[in-house]
Amino acid sequence: MTRPGANSEWNDAEPDQRARRNRPSRYEFSTVRMTFHSGDERCVGRLYRPDRPADPALVVMTGGLVGASAFGLDRYAERLAAAGYGVFHFDVRHAGDSDGEPRNLLSPARQRADWEAALAGLRGRGDVATDRIVLWGTDLSGGAVLDVAADDPRIEAVVSQTPILSGRAFLRARGIGFLARGTLAGVRDRVQSLLVGPHTVPVVDDGGSDDGDLALVATPSAYRGYRDLVGDGEWENETPARSVLSLARHTGGEDRDRLACPVLFLGGEHDDVVPVEEIEAAAEDVADATLVRLPVGHFGLYDGDGFEQAVGHGLAFLDAVVDD
Repeated sequence: MTRPGANSEWNDAEPDQRARRNRPSRYEFSTVRMTFHSGDERCVGRLYRPDRPADPALVVMTGGLVGASAFGLDRYAERLAAAGYGVFHFDVRHAGDSDGEPRNLLSPARQRADWEAALAGLRGRGDVATDRIVLWGTDLSGGAVLDVAADDPRIEAVVSQTPILSGRAFLRARGIGFLARGTLAGVRDRVQSLLVGPHTVPVVDDGGSDDGDLALVATPSAYRGYRDLVGDGEWENETPARSVLSLARHTGGEDRDRLACPVLFLGGEHDDVVPVEEIEAAAEDVADATLVRLPVGHFGLYDGDGFEQAVGHGLAFLDAVVDD
């Protein structure tokens, strides 16, 4: 490791009984499905409760890949719970099991509001210890957790994994031509959605779509990485084109100089979606930051050795900074 320097309404549902291969034993933790409201829409999450200790520190997480926030972090949640941490893993609006139309809409402002609503709901419950909360965000939510923590001094620590720190910078990497075409598509979407439904663009370029040049992610690893991660899950490779407008307005970082808690940044040396150099620059601007550069690409953090290394560094960080 290197050291560079809302209102919510909650409901409980049935315990999760699904078994998965190659995962920690279900005897090490239990889970319960929970919901809360952000704005006028319902968000869905799952609370993981370890067998011990009685009042564990609580890790709140969401994120996943652009347009697929429901995927990728359940394995992290299970490993953290098996290690003795409480975990609340939720889906942001417009994704996964949460409500919100149109589906797969990307909005940094809405995602931040979802984080704040989730925290408000957790703190309003009497059966969840919230005196030691850690935020763990990935990709677009990896940037959101930094902003949320900067405004909330009660946050104990943050893990920011392959964070998209600025939606505008993320899109700008596609070039000026992409921004111009994406803006036109976004305007069309806003008008068309009032009449016949959303106008969409691909999330990732699959190499066969006529509008692949408008995909938000067009790096060599993207499409295969998405498909391997999603597997048989229900996910469509499209997002409303107004997502381009929302991302273009998002600059991020305005309040991050006020971050007072420890932050762990996780990046991949071979990441062609979120370059590790951008993460390193962000870490240098945070007072108490730890940067871990792993020898993997963007999708290597969700499986195999990359996953094991990332979750291992995450646990070591939490054990070091979270007070018992």
